[in-house]
Amino acid sequence: MKAINPIIISGRYTILIPPLLLSFLLYCCDSFVEVDLPKSQLTTKTVFENYHTADAALSDIYASIRDTGILSGMSYGVSNQLACYSDELTWYGTPLSTTESFYSNALLPSNSAITEYWRAAYVQIYAANAILEGSKSSLSLTSANKEQLEGEALFIRALLHFYLVNLYGDIPYITTTDYKVNAVVSKLSQSDIYQHIELDLQQAALLLSSPQSNNERVRPGKSAVYSLLARVYLYSQSWTKANSSASVVINDIGLYTLESIQNAFLKDSRETIWQLQPATPSQNTDEAITFILSSTPPLTTSLSNSLMESFAANDLRKKNWIQGISNGDLIWYYPFKYKISNTTPVSMEYPIVMRLAEQYLIRAEARAQKGDLNAAEEDLNHVRRRAGLDSKENLDKQALLDAIQDERRWEFFTEYGHRFFDLKRSGRINQVLSAVKPGWDPHDIFFPIPQSELELNPKLLPQNDGY
Repeated sequence: MKAINPIIISGRYTILIPPLLLSFLLYCCDSFVEVDLPKSQLTTKTVFENYHTADAALSDIYASIRDTGILSGMSYGVSNQLACYSDELTWYGTPLSTTESFYSNALLPSNSAITEYWRAAYVQIYAANAILEGSKSSLSLTSANKEQLEGEALFIRALLHFYLVNLYGDIPYITTTDYKVNAVVSKLSQSDIYQHIELDLQQAALLLSSPQSNNERVRPGKSAVYSLLARVYLYSQSWTKANSSASVVINDIGLYTLESIQNAFLKDSRETIWQLQPATPSQNTDEAITFILSSTPPLTTSLSNSLMESFAANDLRKKNWIQGISNGDLIWYYPFKYKISNTTPVSMEYPIVMRLAEQYLIRAEARAQKGDLNAAEEDLNHVRRRAGLDSKENLDKQALLDAIQDERRWEFFTEYGHRFFDLKRSGRINQVLSAVKPGWDPHDIFFPIPQSELELNPKLLPQNDGY
């Protein structure tokens, strides 16, 4: 890997690497870049002398995930960019913005956002590997401490590789901090990547425990691991495993239940499986800052007409998760799942990465694919009734699968790229997006590998088709 600076400039924004995470990266790379650590920085050995500092280093990775790269709630994260790239948002901003290239489906290998997704994810993966290696070699941590640290680090590594493989296709799977290995790493096939993800998550499930009922769910536990496993199995069409993994979470009724539409995105929602904690106790979500419109005409995005027209008039999600703003003649709609864009005395909303509704719809799809149509309808109807919609009954298999995809569209709009990934994995993406996106081309199902990365490591060649 290249030398890492505390500040990375990419396009129009600045990314800060938290200090303790930075000390990890500098320490683990110092033999490569041949610099000494400042005396004020913690060394890896010191970090793992007690659980408090080791846990703080792990917390820094979550802060990095929240603030930079793929899962950021800011405009450069995939919740916004993939919503523009697919058919959820209409873009009104300047042609010079990186979002314009997403909206027009005109990405290039030199695109700064594409490059930053790749680099930020692999920096975060590298830091997770540093946690794994430091924990294993520590002589001070208890076995319980090590299990917690290593389980979370494995989850992080699996999660980030999951997004990378779905954005870029064949990618490297990084499991070490050894710069000599990482500098010449080769791509693996998507099926091999999924096998690595599955193994990491299975190991994490053995190491982690269930979260306490009264915590804020800002650290992934066993339930988050099974939630991600269910998604991985769904995407890889392992229907029986997807059904089983989702059931582990759904059946934990002491911890999880579908909230009312009004309360689903509050920080204490019992629907939440895993969420990210804001940087300060008074902050809320970057998603609210990104999506809420305060003036007309919009300077950035609004919800697309095709999405708005797809909702039933009585759908409570349309009433509660969408807001409109008008100039007297025209009205523009925007996502309103997160409603607080300013600071408050105490944070009211956290960005939710995983929630129970997804597990019901994963299990519904898996059951439908296996031919268990009545059980699949039951799972689908849990989500529909919560939205104020009538139950679906006596559908044939294809009609039920179509209804589940529709429900996912209405439930997960502008959340972490679900719509784009669903269209792609279902094989409908070219048909759907070519009808509404003049710039859409079949090769757009994957991003280009960043040109700068190809130049650093020719083993990442060939470039993805179409670029």
